[in-house]
Amino acid sequence: MSLKINLISLLTGGMSFLACIMATPAGAKEGVWIPATLKAHEKDMRKEGLEIPVDQIYNENGTGLNNAVVLFGKGCTGELISSKGLILTNHHCGYGSVQGLSSTENDYFANGYFAKNMQEEIPCKGLTVTFIRRMENVTDRILTGISDTMKDAARDAIIAERIAKTEKEFASATHMDAQIKPYYEGNQYWVAITETYRDIRLVGFPPNGIGAFGGDVENWIWPRHTGDFSMFRVYAGADNKPADYAKNNPPYRADQFFAINTSGYKEGDFTMVYGFPGTTKEYISSYELKQVYSIIDPISIAARSRKLDVWTKHMAWTRENFLKYTSKRAGVANGWKKWQGEVRGLDVNNATGKKELYEKGFQKWADTVQDMPFAKNILTDMRKSAQKADALIRQDQYNKEAVLGVELIQQGSAAESLITCFRLGLPKEQLEDTLKKLAANMGGFYKNYDAATDKDVFISLLTLYFTKCAAWLPEEFTTEYRAHNQDIVAMAEDVYSSSILASQDKLNAFAAAAKSGDSTKILADPAWLLYNAINTMRKEKITPFLKDYYTHMHYLDRLYMKAQMARDKKKDFYPDANLTLRVSYGKVKGLDPEGPATYSFQTRLNEVVALDDSTSDIFKVPKKLKELYRKKDYGRWGVNGTMPVAFIASNHTSGGNSGSPVLNKKGELIGTNFDRAYEGTMSDYYFDPNRCRNISVDIRYTLFVIEKFGGAGWLIDEMNIVKSQGTSPKSQNPKSR
Repeated sequence: MSLKINLISLLTGGMSFLACIMATPAGAKEGVWIPATLKAHEKDMRKEGLEIPVDQIYNENGTGLNNAVVLFGKGCTGELISSKGLILTNHHCGYGSVQGLSSTENDYFANGYFAKNMQEEIPCKGLTVTFIRRMENVTDRILTGISDTMKDAARDAIIAERIAKTEKEFASATHMDAQIKPYYEGNQYWVAITETYRDIRLVGFPPNGIGAFGGDVENWIWPRHTGDFSMFRVYAGADNKPADYAKNNPPYRADQFFAINTSGYKEGDFTMVYGFPGTTKEYISSYELKQVYSIIDPISIAARSRKLDVWTKHMAWTRENFLKYTSKRAGVANGWKKWQGEVRGLDVNNATGKKELYEKGFQKWADTVQDMPFAKNILTDMRKSAQKADALIRQDQYNKEAVLGVELIQQGSAAESLITCFRLGLPKEQLEDTLKKLAANMGGFYKNYDAATDKDVFISLLTLYFTKCAAWLPEEFTTEYRAHNQDIVAMAEDVYSSSILASQDKLNAFAAAAKSGDSTKILADPAWLLYNAINTMRKEKITPFLKDYYTHMHYLDRLYMKAQMARDKKKDFYPDANLTLRVSYGKVKGLDPEGPATYSFQTRLNEVVALDDSTSDIFKVPKKLKELYRKKDYGRWGVNGTMPVAFIASNHTSGGNSGSPVLNKKGELIGTNFDRAYEGTMSDYYFDPNRCRNISVDIRYTLFVIEKFGGAGWLIDEMNIVKSQGTSPKSQNPKSR
């Protein structure tokens, strides 16, 4: 119970601003670095403790560890841990795929899943992993002859043409995929040569009592007690190249995979995180930061609080509802909790005030610089543009979170395709056939949808919307509201009882009996009317203006970035994260956000068991795990009668680093990154070395759960297990030793 109180106190207790500016902890390193540029950081990395050459971390000849790191799905990271394509990532990264495989009969969230052999590995339709084989700076090919002050519309057209041509040339030369992305706000461009594998199968997935232990209470919090991992396997064609799923595809043959070090770590040890951080905005102006801090985040938090309250209540009523909403809820709650920490961290650090102070110094420089005349007016233009856009950003955030946060209104977009069928004037039989197919294709939505749950979300979110946006309400909303005597509950009852979009059965019945003139039924459907009203309002009154604003601000951000780099030529600027391969480095380090109260850098299984609560879904420890703990049956993974669970370090991470390998000084795997500490979630905008910590599952806990809890020791036999920090980071020998 005391641990739970500590967790809550982290959310509600005060922070001392003085404590966070008094000192900078040794080994806390800001920066998400392009692997191909690590040579420039080798001296500093060695000073911090790295013992392998950086060309073992990344190189272009196929022997770099970049070949053991993958983009998992569309926004996570994974790492190869065997020569047979075995991938380790986070539990929450595999959540969506596992939900698609789960049912009340095969409830993998409650019971977990560990294949007993390769034949039991389950195909995950639509899941992909992408390898980065090589990266190259192609800025000269893309920007030569283009002036800095050319407006983005004309500039982008030229750049898009050059990118397409260059990508085609690289793809032709390498026989792989090529993708070029902008860095430093479009002042630099890099190409990534990639291979994307499409036959991915589920291997191991702990139950939620391990993989999601602590739920929202512990999410974005240290201490953490979560075994947030899952395992998948990459399968390939006979030539080891990407191939569509086929039962007889062999496992991917990996030349590069991570050795696993089980000797542990101590505070102050060097660590690296290798992966795909999603988005950072470290160099934006104070005006843009204020929009995040005072408009976007608070509105999103308020709306999602309401949605999560409703979902949580309904998920507790039936297991069917739980399975329908558990993955969606996890995604919504993740941002909701993170933004709360972000707002708090920006506030505690006075991040906007510090940016304003920096901008004063920048302006003094810009007023005198001769070779960059555009710099003088950048900040003034940014301020004026941002102030004009603030009200529109506020309104559209409510549109997106409070109105389009209702699933039935979102589903109104699907009605557009039905309307299109009628407009085509198809013959009766063809119309019926097309409508039936469209209705069937919407089955994925209805599989994970409950109208009663969504109706309560509608009531809660529309109440917020009508309260906060009275001056911006679309006419259809005010008409419906008045027609129901300004009663949101009555309005909801009417919408959900009469809309053909409220259930798969209603939609199927409509499709089966539809006639050529029945488009009027859709055009009169209350869910579509609400969707169309909000969509029309956004198209006519908001989107064009915000598009112009963001286009202009991007232009200014690019010039501002160029000017900042010109002003401080001695500073080693890292490019903001953009879901491309990066390396960050730091040290194992405890968290001391307030000065006097230090939290340890590691948690253990005894703390997990101490939190056990049989009445709570999120703190319920599986019976088998408690039995293993009682017997101290940790196998070869325990340490002096204890079982390490998670640890923290000072690496700079972001969304997308979920699942990233955490490596020691030899490039060996010691953990899997899965979170940041609540105090430091603002690191996407401002990195505070006192507060910013990445949280990882200890690899020994992962191996313990696989072998002793999951009974999948056969997977351990594939891995290269080492017990001291003195071996090569890669291995051709898949057997443990």
